[in-house]
Amino acid sequence: MDKVQTSIRTANTPAVLVDLDIARRNIERFQAYAETHGLKVRPHIKTHKLPAIAEMQLRAGAIGITCQKVSEAQAMVDGSPEIRDVLITYNILGTEKLDHLAALARKVTLSVVADNETVIDGLSEKFASEPAPLTVLVECNTGADRCGVPTPEAAAALAQRIANAPGLKFGGLMTYPPAGGAGAVEAFMTRAKALIEASGIAVPVITSGGTPSMMDAAEAPVTTEYRPGTYVYNDRSLVSRGVCGWDDCALTVLATVVSVPSANRAIIDAGSKTQTSDLLGLTGYGHVLGRDDIAIDQLSEEHGRLVSQGPIDLKVGDKLRIVPNHACVVTNMVDAVHIVENGAISAVWPVTARGRIV
Repeated sequence: MDKVQTSIRTANTPAVLVDLDIARRNIERFQAYAETHGLKVRPHIKTHKLPAIAEMQLRAGAIGITCQKVSEAQAMVDGSPEIRDVLITYNILGTEKLDHLAALARKVTLSVVADNETVIDGLSEKFASEPAPLTVLVECNTGADRCGVPTPEAAAALAQRIANAPGLKFGGLMTYPPAGGAGAVEAFMTRAKALIEASGIAVPVITSGGTPSMMDAAEAPVTTEYRPGTYVYNDRSLVSRGVCGWDDCALTVLATVVSVPSANRAIIDAGSKTQTSDLLGLTGYGHVLGRDDIAIDQLSEEHGRLVSQGPIDLKVGDKLRIVPNHACVVTNMVDAVHIVENGAISAVWPVTARGRIV
């Protein structure tokens, strides 16, 4: 991580800026909420992909981290001696992935999830000969309709299969619910937990997640653990939901105006390779801080088009900071982020887990 001291006004663009003071405040805010309500925090690192920020989360009180892919978890563990408890919330299939998973399990406390027998059988075949069993949680669909078993009864059946599988240990239940889904989580998990415990199997962990509803996590008291991800940076989609304000957005894209071809139109040097084309139900591609009158209505690979109803009042060379619609995608598109502290760029950090998709 290179140490620098650069004014934001003179930074080379396009650049992704991360304000550590805001990120730290975001981390501490949810940690305080979780501790008040007896919840453990296991943040998802997909948003930042940085061991140094994971360390900030751990030092604030998180019990471990969440990753989505084996290679992502490997990068994070290799990047920090403090990361020693990892949950991978993805069905893991394939000989090469299982080999890497077993190697990772020898280094750290590791848990994974499964929502079908094929995944469970593959994990069992690999870990039956390993020195310690692998902890496996059953992923449950509580309304997001992505992965997950559809009923508490199906969850109980898979829990029994895991408990009986050589090399595996049943670790609990996991879900990623839709926003506002605390009631569904409570109903599903309470029923599943009762069925599993009736068969003589303990349910030590019930883990839920999602930044949009994180401040309502306590409305599902059956939950023991919560996995927010985007909360560390926040983004335009979360501001639009009322989850946070612009002052809570730690990640911004710094761009330079390279053309002002008409009175109400300007072009910046940050297109789809730097910002995200994700809309997430919004209109336009990000928010220009301090300029509510401007819309980013088009992106090509290297250009972003800004338009305004009246005079756009920009000139070539002006620098703008943009809050993207979806911060997590932006992080994965750049090799490094520029760290901002006390209003100036203080360091450049490589994005350690960038591109770790297997």
